[in-house]
Amino acid sequence: MRLEEVPLSEPNQEEVRIKVSFVGICGSDLHYYYEGANGAFVVKEPLTPGHELSGVVDVDPQGILNKGTKVTVHPAKFGPSKPGLEDAKHLRLGGSYLGSASTTPHTQGAMSEYLNLDRSMLRVIPDGLTLENAALAEPLAVGLHAINIAGGVKGKKVLVSGSGPIGLLAVAAAKLQGAVEIIATDVLDGPLSRAKDLGATSIIKIGTEAIPEEYFDVVLECSGAQRAISAAIKASKRLGIVVQVGMLSAGEHSIELAPLISKEVQLRGTFRFNDEIDDAILVLDQNPWIGKVVTHTFEINEAIKGFEVAKNSQESGKVLISFE
Repeated sequence: MRLEEVPLSEPNQEEVRIKVSFVGICGSDLHYYYEGANGAFVVKEPLTPGHELSGVVDVDPQGILNKGTKVTVHPAKFGPSKPGLEDAKHLRLGGSYLGSASTTPHTQGAMSEYLNLDRSMLRVIPDGLTLENAALAEPLAVGLHAINIAGGVKGKKVLVSGSGPIGLLAVAAAKLQGAVEIIATDVLDGPLSRAKDLGATSIIKIGTEAIPEEYFDVVLECSGAQRAISAAIKASKRLGIVVQVGMLSAGEHSIELAPLISKEVQLRGTFRFNDEIDDAILVLDQNPWIGKVVTHTFEINEAIKGFEVAKNSQESGKVLISFE
């Protein structure tokens, strides 16, 4: 990883140039940096990371947004509509995502002092929402989308498997959406402590305590660990719902499916989010305590240290890179 000076480019009429304030380090960024791939998406050329961001408008060629307007960003551009996907823009082929190797050329990301973005990607944020918390809108939207895929959690017993940043935000979202019980799991004490602080009613440390079987109405599996998926199916009640949030590596995986069949459990996939970022902005504005998920902020010249800390999930929750 290196810092690089490049010429400042002018936005076209359909773009807005923003001055970036904060960018979150996501699990996908860590996979790209340390492993050269995120799932099936392999890095084949230099890639600027980052898709969780906030900033202020620098130049709007159309004059619609004033200089200094605070924004966050929906980091996706969507492909053409297909039958059956009219209301699922995020699943259409031909789209792109900031900081992603899923396209060739790769779609460069947000860890840049200035960024030209399609104006459809910008979301103006409320005056009371800090730019630090606004950088959480994208990952919170992932948790909100997972809950929508589950059909909601109000009045339900919920297991959040894996208490990394996405799991932590899923805990907070489940709390706000009325889950009657939220149990969070992890292999480390640090993430579990943060999960309790963000709304988990109880915690389970994997390897020392057993997860109750046939107990949960909804399981949000956020770790992406193969063994955790089998455990999630066992933990689900009969007719329960397991939502796979964590991204697995490419290739085949061995998962125990017999309990899924005998209990008629539904295993549902979830990929990023659709429009839930708009809900996430409102949730963050009304609940600034969610910002507790941020444990570290590093200046851009300390980005390598930031990635090292973000990889250490015992030490860190969400890590931000600051351009301010």
